Amino acid sequence: MKVLGISAHYHDSAAALLVDGVPVCAVQEERLSRHKNDAAFPAAAIEWCLNHAALEPADLDAVVFYERSMLKFERILTCALRAFPRSWRSFPNAMKNSLGEKVWARGIISSHLGVPRDKILFTQHHESHAAAAFLTAPTRRAAILTADGVGEWATLTVGHGERRRDGRTDITLLREIRFPHSLGMLYSTFTAYLGFAVNEDEYKVMGLAAYGRPTLTGQVGKLIRRTPDGAFALVPEYFEYQTTASRSYSSRFVELFGPPRNPYDPIDLETADGRRFADCAASVQRVLEDTLVDIARALHQETGLSDLCFGGGVALNGVANARILAESGFERLFVPPAPGDAGCAVGAALYADRIYLGNPDRDVPDHPFWGPEVDAKELARAAREDDQDVIELEDAAMIERVADELAADRVIGWMDGATEFGPRALGHRSILAAPHSHEMRDRLNRDIKYREEFRPFAPVVPIEAADTYFELPPGGARLARFMSGVFPVRPEWRARLAAITHIDGSARLQALEREMAPRLHALLEAYGRRSGIPVLLNTSFNLSGEPIVTRALEGYSTFRRCGIDVLVAGPTLVSKRATVRARPLKEDVAWWSGSLAGSGGV
Repeated sequence: MKVLGISAHYHDSAAALLVDGVPVCAVQEERLSRHKNDAAFPAAAIEWCLNHAALEPADLDAVVFYERSMLKFERILTCALRAFPRSWRSFPNAMKNSLGEKVWARGIISSHLGVPRDKILFTQHHESHAAAAFLTAPTRRAAILTADGVGEWATLTVGHGERRRDGRTDITLLREIRFPHSLGMLYSTFTAYLGFAVNEDEYKVMGLAAYGRPTLTGQVGKLIRRTPDGAFALVPEYFEYQTTASRSYSSRFVELFGPPRNPYDPIDLETADGRRFADCAASVQRVLEDTLVDIARALHQETGLSDLCFGGGVALNGVANARILAESGFERLFVPPAPGDAGCAVGAALYADRIYLGNPDRDVPDHPFWGPEVDAKELARAAREDDQDVIELEDAAMIERVADELAADRVIGWMDGATEFGPRALGHRSILAAPHSHEMRDRLNRDIKYREEFRPFAPVVPIEAADTYFELPPGGARLARFMSGVFPVRPEWRARLAAITHIDGSARLQALEREMAPRLHALLEAYGRRSGIPVLLNTSFNLSGEPIVTRALEGYSTFRRCGIDVLVAGPTLVSKRATVRARPLKEDVAWWSGSLAGSGGV
């Protein structure tokens, strides 16, 4: 049976294909269109998935959309009418957007693919999140928690799942919190207030939080109240996202926290405003963590289960995830590599396959590499035509050569196999560097990523050595598999791992098993033989404002436009001939502002 899953029309569209119950490919539209967070109908992603599996649309048994469009329209219309007359300015725009492609998903899918309308199915948004979290995790029974901005009506759900011995699958969502009460929207409101892009820069708020103190949790507490049943409710007077698309926070919010940050102004921690912004980030981060921990702890007490599967965009908050693991009572926490809306393409397909169609349970491969493969010959051809140095090496020799380059403080663009699905670079489309000095961090921000100068970078380490350098709680290595948790760097190693240690002594760690990325694991071991520390800085292979590279030519273009020294794809290694490089024009890349605002990036 062949099932295609689709997410689209909000942010980060994607497509995923199941064959006989097992994912065979998945890719975000942005990786092909090269438009970051592309929300358009994922025509290119669908085409790639079908071509990859050598299928025609007529071969599909089902096409599954990741949410119920008419139910979402009901919420938009209901909220607009409830807010009238305050919503009169935004109402026409909301109706125009909703009555366009977002409502008529079945017709759009049918027209794009030519499949019969009775083959087109729909899941609810949080069912897709739940399936993506539970059915991709190596567990048979688990509690399930999902949290994001909003799906149709739900913003947070709790439940449980079981993969039964008879092959049947059960996913039960017990309760939900409904819009406008939303942890995701609370956090996104502060994202906007702090001058960042909503649905894109929430991780910057998490990073900025480390520079502040949670001195404003009392004020944040006025925005969100806990309810007797263990849930929460937002106080509507402080928000405007439920009535207008022009601003998410109200005048009362500004009275409480002060003037918002201009997105074009840097955050200077030496000023009162800079410290206030950092304290705002630290305070909403603390409230988010406390609320999630309380909900997860109550869910553990209710279900008595050892495992928790966590999905939705809020599950990208690695600091909160680490606290959930440490304090909720669950022994293991599973977060998929794409917990946000892109991952709903996989989740919708899995939910339909197991629940709607009743197909037997199948184990899902435990890795994130579902996208297009890199073509090393394409890289070699482009580099030679551009008069760059190109060599071809056998695998073992390549690992040793790259380890030598890293030990000489050169920065490596690393492309290996199929691209990752999700927002993290997990070793197939990475920029790698030595992790030891502040200077390396600054060089990467200034000359390569073109982003805010104080943003830290993530480390990757063989799972066998993770405990040596990082303080991992029981179950922490699993959470670090997909870079989903933030953990302390052991104090004795912080000075020697300065490029990947955040200001609060933490790092968003990837603990790598050899089976998941054998070449990167071998490279870590080779680098460890040279430096004594088998840890590398691992950041996504892209420039600020661009999607992670997919194909060899995109990697080569990025390599030529920034300060990367060496580019590797399979057996091909490219070195720059030129030693002096002009800065790219602002029109070519998103130029870094030099502010502290974006600390905490990939």
